[in-house]
This record gives sequence, C-alpha cells and structure tokens, in this order.
Amino acid sequence: MSTENVSDRAPDATDQRGASTSPRLVDQVADLASGKLTSVEATRTALDRIDASQPTLNAFRIILREKALAEAAEADRRLAAGERLPLLGVPMAVKDDTDVAGEPTAFGAPGNFPPKAADSEMVRRLRAAGAVIVGKTNAPELGWWPLTGGHFGYTRNPWNRDHTPGGSSGGTAAAVAAGIFPALIGSDGAGSVRIPAAWTNLVGIKPQRGRISTWPHAEAFYGLTVNGPLARTVGDAALLLDIASGNHDGDIHRPDPVSVSDAVGRDPGVLRIALSLRIPFTGTPSTLHPEIRRAVWNTARVLRSLGHHVVVDDPDYGILFGLNFLPRSYAGLDDWTQTFPEPELADPRTRLKARYGRAIHGLPLRAARAAEPRMRRRIGAIFDEYDIVLAPTTATPPPRVEALDGISSWETDKAVTALCPYAWPWNVLGWPSVNVPAGFTETGLPIGVQLMGHENSEPLLVSVAAQLESVLHWDRSTPDQWW
Repeated sequence: MSTENVSDRAPDATDQRGASTSPRLVDQVADLASGKLTSVEATRTALDRIDASQPTLNAFRIILREKALAEAAEADRRLAAGERLPLLGVPMAVKDDTDVAGEPTAFGAPGNFPPKAADSEMVRRLRAAGAVIVGKTNAPELGWWPLTGGHFGYTRNPWNRDHTPGGSSGGTAAAVAAGIFPALIGSDGAGSVRIPAAWTNLVGIKPQRGRISTWPHAEAFYGLTVNGPLARTVGDAALLLDIASGNHDGDIHRPDPVSVSDAVGRDPGVLRIALSLRIPFTGTPSTLHPEIRRAVWNTARVLRSLGHHVVVDDPDYGILFGLNFLPRSYAGLDDWTQTFPEPELADPRTRLKARYGRAIHGLPLRAARAAEPRMRRRIGAIFDEYDIVLAPTTATPPPRVEALDGISSWETDKAVTALCPYAWPWNVLGWPSVNVPAGFTETGLPIGVQLMGHENSEPLLVSVAAQLESVLHWDRSTPDQWW
C-alpha cells in the first residue's frame, strides 16, 4: 500500500451558466405545506416543461398528464384539509424499469408490454408519502449501457445536446439536471445512478443493497441493482432516500434502518480517506482521462482543506473480481428478456448477452454468489485503515449520444469499459457510494467523483458530500433553459 500524500492543487472553476430553474425539494415541500404553491401548479409546471423539452431532451417514455393533474387536485384538497405528509403534492417521475399500476414496464425495450396490475413497493412508498406520479423516464434497453438511447431515440445531456447524460438512469438525470424536477429516483446496477449524476452535475446516491425495495423483484439482477436518488443538492438526495427507504416482506436484502437526512450538515470528524485511481480489472483497455484525474485530485485538496487526511491507496480488487459481475448481469438480462412480448425486436447485443445468461444460470451463477463474502472481506480490508475511498466515477467525460451506435457486441463492451470501469465493483459488494459533482471539462461538460463506503455507511458519505457542497456550491451551476 502506498502512503504518498496528496499534494495541493487549485480546484477547477465551475460553469455557472444559468440560474436555478426549479426549487429544491425541501423548499417545494415547504411551499406546498404553507399554501404558497399548489400541487396543481407544481404538477402543471413539471408537465409543461416535459412537453416543451421532450422533442429535444427526450427524457420521458410515458407522460401521465390527466392522471397526474387529477392526483394533484386531490393532493390540494388534502393539504387544504390540514393533512401533512413528506411529499404531499410533490410531482415525481420514476424510471422505465419501475412498475406503475396501469402502465407497462418495458425498461427501454420495444414491444407491446401489458400494463402492470400494481405499483412497485418503491412507488407505493412514494404515493404513501403523498407524491404525484407524472410519468416514466427513458432508459436504454434493460439498462445495459451507460448511454441512454436505442429504440426510442437519444436522451440528451442538458449541458450539451450532442452528448449523452449517461445511463441507464439517463432520462431521470436529464429531467433533474434540466430543472423539471428537483430530485428523482433511478436505479444503479453498474453505476446507473452515479454515472449520469457525474455527467449532468448532480448528486447521485447508490445506497446499501436493499435500502430501497426493488419489489416485485426480491432482488434485482442477482443483487447488483439498487434504487437510489439523483438531485442537485445533497440535502434533497438524502431526503428522498429517507422517504423511499424500506422493505417489502418478500425482499431478500433488509439492511438495518439508517437516517440519512440527519447527516446533512453534521460534522463527520477528521477522516482518513484513500484516494484510489486504480482501474479495477476489466479485461479490456481503459485509461483515466486527464481532466477526470485532475478533478479527483482537486476534490482531494478540498477534503484536506476540511481537515481530512487523504492518502493515495487502492482497494485490493483482485484479477477475478470482474468474473463475479458478469454471470449475475448476464443472467439478469436473460430473466428480463423472458418477459419480452416480442423478443425478436430487442437489440441483437441484448439477445446475445441474454443467451450467455441462459447458459450460466447454473453453477457459474451459484459460484459467483458464493464468492461474494470472500470478496467483501478482501476489498473491505481497506476500511481497516480508511473511513472512505475517493475515486473517479467515470474514466472519461460524457461521450456523444451516438457513441455506441452500429458497433458489434464486443466493440460495445470495449467502449463501455473504456468509459465506465470504476462504478461496478460497489454493485458486486452491495455497499453505498455517492457521486458528487467535481467541476467541468474545458468544453463545459460535467464530471464527477465518488465517495465509497463500507456497509451501511450512507450517513457518513452524505455528511462528507454535504461538506464538499458547502465549499464547491455545485448546485449554483445549471444548464441553459430547455423550454
């Protein structure tokens, strides 16, 4: 292990192109409770912004205007009667991998999917907190790529429409970054919350496995995928995480409850932080972009200025670590494709990976799951010396929207690995990680870094992320208006 200390470097200047176009979630909740804002007003504003931006931003698959306005009117009646709930009257959307009663769950795939009979547990909890569901956001087919495009067109980055917002929660990130919503929930199976958060100047929390229920799936993609919030501020992300957290009786993973919002503004004390730039073993080439490298070092400098000790060191991933991820992800693809009403319409690359998954559902999948505790012990040894790990979220800035078009499955794998080799290990382990904005490239594209913790460490990570926000003020930087 290296004990090289981090040298001081000047932080990058941030791009402050626009003024905030949407209130913070905490302010929206307060305005609804006080009567300063009605749910119908808030919901109509969100819907109008969706309609105005959809031809170019393309953040949505399903828009529920009439249903949402009816729900908003009912929320206003409840507010007027004195009822108070954490999200009463707040308009929200969910990703296309999430069940909403009466709507299909296609997860970016083509075909005539039947409507779902019931809400997912997460949507049930959002509704129980008073949220108004206005639609479902766009995602790449089965969330397999870190770009959001495919059968239903490109979702574009609000900071530069020639570039992707990332994926697979790209529609969710684009809708938040563009100012349509202050915060939403996406899903993360290999970085699918953190990657789009990094590429759109957002906070993205990948929580502990099981923190937010994935029911009606007892676990998603064999434990790789979790649900987590994206927001412009740490406080909004933490609030939404606390509201959505909880389990269904059928969930496999049921972590001990934690209160994350309480950690915003709380002094975490003096921490030892490992700065890790090592790319976990991937099997295909990947190189850290110099502007991303600089962003990580700049963040380390800010952490040192806050009193923390930052030392260059790396988790012991081991060369076989990636072999744990592939069986679970391929088997998960196969499970999803079994639900396709017209599987022949799927992308050929999806069909190929699903065939791999069908072949490894037996012993390889069982071996991958059995190896997870040993991997946790080996990689978790870094927390014997450090409290958290600081690392890049992606290896490059956001690519152009068409970066994966028209190439083979193998070329796609190489391209994805080159873009995003850093996020997936924490999905294998099931531990929390938080992307925080880390400035912009010379051409104005957002980039991010991640704070990675041990089991159930969301409060600590959120506390440190809030410290960084208090210095860097990334929430003051917003893209140009899209309507």
